[in-house]
Amino acid sequence: MRFVIVTGMSGAGKTTVLKSLEDMNFFCVDNLPVTLIPKFVELTSDADFINDKVALGIDIRNGDALGDLSDILNKLRENKFRFEVLYLDASSQVLVKRYKETRREHPLAKNGSLMDGINEERKRIEFLSNIADYTIDTSGLLTRELKSEVVKIFDKDVDYTNMIITVMSFGYKFGIPQDADFVFDVRFMPNPYYEEGLRRKTGNDKEVRDYVMQAEESRTFLKQLSDMMTFLAKEYTEKEHRHQLVIAIGCTGGRHRSVTIANELYNSISKLPYSVRVFHRDIINDSYVKGEI
Repeated sequence: MRFVIVTGMSGAGKTTVLKSLEDMNFFCVDNLPVTLIPKFVELTSDADFINDKVALGIDIRNGDALGDLSDILNKLRENKFRFEVLYLDASSQVLVKRYKETRREHPLAKNGSLMDGINEERKRIEFLSNIADYTIDTSGLLTRELKSEVVKIFDKDVDYTNMIITVMSFGYKFGIPQDADFVFDVRFMPNPYYEEGLRRKTGNDKEVRDYVMQAEESRTFLKQLSDMMTFLAKEYTEKEHRHQLVIAIGCTGGRHRSVTIANELYNSISKLPYSVRVFHRDIINDSYVKGEI
């Protein structure tokens, strides 16, 4: 039997995860009172129960009773009952934005500010973060990307390392990404913008990719960048316990050189045991191509 407890910060994506698990034929129950967990485990562990895959959503809505959860889980372990904990997190700024967009009320913000409620929730459920088998930071994830992470863990049984790496291309003309952990400038590379046949193409096109990568400095930079990020990803995962890294690659307009290098870096580090994705922030902004900036 596979028994999964889905928990974490309110607004971090628990509903999405439970729906994804349902699609994978898990029997899902959300917001079960903590005191009923032992009985629920007993019922679902019965040989005649309809499903051998169960997911239970637990969060701050349990109120003060959530404080009893640690003892309950310890007793389950003492009784050799196996379960997994998936903890969903997101930055406080992102959670505030999500709540404002949906106009939902945070469970702990009824008598104070939204940020106060979020901070108080972090304190109360910190013990769950500490015992989690898997942690997913959903701050920069789209719904489909979160679903993909859940499938990797609970359907494909990938050896999940809790690290999501985003390789992002951008144009300096449009500003440096505020959520970037590392920013690299590739404006020293040959610029396809000055080639009439390449100006309206992007780094996703083979002609542009070949033009940029034919330069020795481009190949040398990519090799050294790949080696460095391979090393740092391991260090941040094992020593800093980070769950997300954003690597930003910038050129002038964010269409040619940065896209090429971002794609090449993605191809290089996607073989690592992490969840890696590539995102081109400014590739659709054609004002640079039109000569408007």
